[in-house]
Amino acid sequence: MSRRVIELPVLWNGTLTGFSPCVVLQVLSGLIMRGAKQSGGIVQRSRRWLPVPRLSFKRRLGQLPPSLRLRSWQLLKPLLHAGLRPPSRVSKAMYSRAPTRLLSRLWGLINEVNLPCWLRRPLLSFYVWAFSVNMAEAEEEDLNRYQNLGELFRRSLKPTARTIDSHCVVSPCDGRVLHSGRGRGSQIEQVKGLTYSLESFLGPQDWREPTNLSLPFLQQLGVRSSSRIYHHVIYLAPGDYHRFHSPTDWNVQHRRHFPGALLSVSPHIAHWIPSLFCQNERVVLSGQWQFGFFSLTAVGATNVGSIRIYEDQDLHTNCSRHVKGKYHDYSYTDQYGPEGLTLAKGQPLGEFNFGSTIVLIFEGPLQFKFQIKAGGRIHVGEALGTF
Repeated sequence: MSRRVIELPVLWNGTLTGFSPCVVLQVLSGLIMRGAKQSGGIVQRSRRWLPVPRLSFKRRLGQLPPSLRLRSWQLLKPLLHAGLRPPSRVSKAMYSRAPTRLLSRLWGLINEVNLPCWLRRPLLSFYVWAFSVNMAEAEEEDLNRYQNLGELFRRSLKPTARTIDSHCVVSPCDGRVLHSGRGRGSQIEQVKGLTYSLESFLGPQDWREPTNLSLPFLQQLGVRSSSRIYHHVIYLAPGDYHRFHSPTDWNVQHRRHFPGALLSVSPHIAHWIPSLFCQNERVVLSGQWQFGFFSLTAVGATNVGSIRIYEDQDLHTNCSRHVKGKYHDYSYTDQYGPEGLTLAKGQPLGEFNFGSTIVLIFEGPLQFKFQIKAGGRIHVGEALGTF
């Protein structure tokens, strides 16, 4: 017997309460396009629906008191038969031009507003319920001790909550694997079927000594012919642990900050926006590990204007003014010596607000194989692969 599903647009992020202001803009643009189609003004191609299991609704409603559950179900029941098509070219263009940076700065201000004691538990409990936050592993389980939403987002974990594997490279964060694999030349996959170039993502390697920008990009990175380039993309949902750690023992030599858009980086949106990670604000940390080139990139997203690197107090993200296409470089070798900033595997490295994405791009041996497939859950310290 086939499984009953709820057909909702690709803009749905999997929770009953997970509509950010920018997602609302997407939904509205989809409604406009749907109305135009019905009036005969636009002819749309056939697009697939995004099926959402009916169980997700029942599971959420089952956690409510009986009386509230009944009232909520009457409101949500029409969604079983409603749906929008995935966004068209026009609606995607409208979304790309939404004021996501401004909305993210406003959201950041709201996050840091201290809550009165009587409001902390009700409000924060709702967030914990809505995004399935595991407070049992938090270092501070008492919600009354968190003064605002931002402190809850950036919560620390108990020392025993995560174990660092002995493998040479481990997961830097909690989240869901969006994509992993071997690069094809200087191209890597965002998701299956969509690629972007390493040069667009990392930027020109004019900070290296000696500099020769006429060489192929992999040679600019110093990748040897006996090695390969690998990439691993992890999506942090709003309920995940928002801090990230060093994935290996390495030396960070350079930091590059790309101001940019703050579009959603959810897996659904990543399937529809080409070169999404190259458009968004991001902080690229580049350096060397035992097998050669290694980089970790923290990608910003809607409501995630703040990216913090603990050892870099000069980094300021999501500023009110920025020039499109410009980036800001900082040399750790000038501050820490020729080797740069030395990080140990599992060492706390930085944090986000409200979830985002971590992209690892590194040089590795030919026999390296990832052991967690796309869509799988992963936690800080778990081995990424074997060789």
